[in-house]
Amino acid sequence: MVNKGYTPDFPSEIVREGKVQVLVPKLSAYGVVPQDYAPSRAPVFYNPVMEFNRDLTVLAFQAFQRTANKEISICDPFTSQGIRGIRFATEIKGVNRVLIGDINMRAYRLAKYNVSLNSLENTVLVKHRDANCLLTCNSAPKKRFDIVDIDPFGTPAPHLDSALQAIRNNGLLASTATDLAPLCGVHAKACLRKYGGKPLRTEYCHELAIRLLAGCTATVAAKHDIGIHILFSHSSEHYIRLYTQISYGAGKADESIKNLGYVLHCFNCLHRETALRIFDSLQCPECGSKMDWAGPLWTGNLWNLDFVEQMIKENRTVAFKNSARITKLLTLIKDETQLPATYYIVDKLSGKLGLPSVSIQAYIKNLLSGGFQAALTHFNPRGIRTNASAMDMKNNLQKTVQPPS
Repeated sequence: MVNKGYTPDFPSEIVREGKVQVLVPKLSAYGVVPQDYAPSRAPVFYNPVMEFNRDLTVLAFQAFQRTANKEISICDPFTSQGIRGIRFATEIKGVNRVLIGDINMRAYRLAKYNVSLNSLENTVLVKHRDANCLLTCNSAPKKRFDIVDIDPFGTPAPHLDSALQAIRNNGLLASTATDLAPLCGVHAKACLRKYGGKPLRTEYCHELAIRLLAGCTATVAAKHDIGIHILFSHSSEHYIRLYTQISYGAGKADESIKNLGYVLHCFNCLHRETALRIFDSLQCPECGSKMDWAGPLWTGNLWNLDFVEQMIKENRTVAFKNSARITKLLTLIKDETQLPATYYIVDKLSGKLGLPSVSIQAYIKNLLSGGFQAALTHFNPRGIRTNASAMDMKNNLQKTVQPPS
């Protein structure tokens, strides 16, 4: 039964998303328009642009539940008005418990109202508590969750430690980072402080951002004898998102740490490679120039093909507003899952060689006919993930521009 005694002390409105309805701040009353990234001028945070993120999260959590083949529990410690946790409880089959919390008293009261509005009092519990405190209070073995969803405004780094301790063995950690300026190399010192790795301003910096977050997660997990296995990740709009399955055991942690290393990059010829360690003299094997580097970061896979396919299957059974966009994203990711780290931007190569832009499909066709692996990447519509070297890419670009007669 809806709490009729609750009346928000700020302009609000009912919105519908997925299968739920929630009361949220009326953003137009605070001068916020849909294209604004940070609608934080309202007393309770609400971002309609992140509906795509929430849709994809529902799919990923449902895929995880199907794989686990059991009832699951979920914790959302940054709940704000409660829309994420309410959607999890309503739309994901096999959820038996959802704990949501927020340190903001207005958010707490609004979330409680929205839980009541959707008649979820028996499934969703709301706490007025700091995120780390909420997670730490549920770190005892019998209190832990199958999934913890860290979706803060900014960096998830200060919450990884408590989140990992609040997850059951073989459970899932989902984490969002919106602080792309540090992760993409604009504020390198901030990235080193928060994530423990050096970023690099390259054309594939968004992939490096995910790898830095994954590397940080693996390092924090290893301190607790926890290993990680990345099931899914993506870069969309102003944020990156990582879905990581954890496994208890010192041996599992040791195996994870083996995936930590560096990405070496030559800004002269665009050669790049992964390495387990770096040396003072980093000479490019293709042009002899000195290379720069990013890391330590995760050098292993960023996706699990079986999990991606399960998400694709789940997407066929729902009717989200973003279903078509999700289909496109998952299809691109499925094609790039088995290809090497980093990707090339065709226009960056064209600029280096002083050549005109080319059809990306024609370029990929030439690479495939030359015996290379190649696919589009979801990171950039003009990006190609391939096992071809920088020199091979340049040679094939010239062939694409000037095909042999």
